[in-house]
Amino acid sequence: MNDGLMIAGCLTGAVGLAGVAAAGLALSRRNGSYLAAGHALARRGDVDPLPAVLRRGLGGLTVPVTPGPRGELFLGPGAPQPGRTLRRLVLTPLLARVRGNGGRLSRDQQTPFGLVVEFTGEVRDAETLLRAYRMLDQQLRDHAPLLSRCTGDDFTPGAVIVSVTGIVDVRELLATQDERYLFAEGSFDDVGSAAAPAGLVPVISEPWGRRFGWDGLEPIPAEERHLLHAMVRSAHDDGRTVRISALPEGPRRARAALWTELAAAGVDAIAGHDQRGLARHLRRHLVSRRTAPTLPARPGRRPSPRPTGPRPDRRREPV
Repeated sequence: MNDGLMIAGCLTGAVGLAGVAAAGLALSRRNGSYLAAGHALARRGDVDPLPAVLRRGLGGLTVPVTPGPRGELFLGPGAPQPGRTLRRLVLTPLLARVRGNGGRLSRDQQTPFGLVVEFTGEVRDAETLLRAYRMLDQQLRDHAPLLSRCTGDDFTPGAVIVSVTGIVDVRELLATQDERYLFAEGSFDDVGSAAAPAGLVPVISEPWGRRFGWDGLEPIPAEERHLLHAMVRSAHDDGRTVRISALPEGPRRARAALWTELAAAGVDAIAGHDQRGLARHLRRHLVSRRTAPTLPARPGRRPSPRPTGPRPDRRREPV
């Protein structure tokens, strides 16, 4: 794993959560390895999408949100449902688990968990979206030490990296901030673009069908394989990671063939609705080629100083 690529791209361009944190720690002990290459796409009807993602150890989640009263973001399309806010169901439990687990979602997490906030629904007026963005930005700043951020030209990876999509002018909005905790989603068209540096658009995210037609039922055509490898390599050379979504939902064998081909090409994150199948596949076929920034090493445990003299009234000293 190499954090230099993304950092080089950037250079160019509380109380009340204890119970949630304790539950997160217990859950982390039961989970398997952290699957950085697995990214879940929440379905629009999902009532509470995060627990299954954490239970399976997947390394990212895309959630659709709709702006509601006072700029609050609600999960899913349609009219806002009481209590179903992004803050309550995703941000609070996700970041509480990171805080309670020593700055990571799990012991073996090495790269940031990718949370993608996708603005959906019929509310598209600029004033409402701007108010919702500012609310989200403030909610994230309340947890600044846990998040990936870019300050000037310096990128610092955190346990979670948050990106936003669905706001037309989000790049212009982000570019005005000297310190930001939100990033824009990109496409392969952004590779090599000075207007979209990696510090602003760190992740290339595209649906499979935009450029490829292979469905996994037959061997992949040589020209599509060559194109896939070349595009992923160019994105990596430009200091960005790659996530592919909206894969054909065919038979299990076809899905496995697609996942295998994406991993072989060096795709950093594979997104889909079949969380169970994707997690099972990734555990059997680990993806080792990663370009995402790595998290800093956790500080080691410092031993207590040895006593300077004997203490006959104690059989052993505390550690």
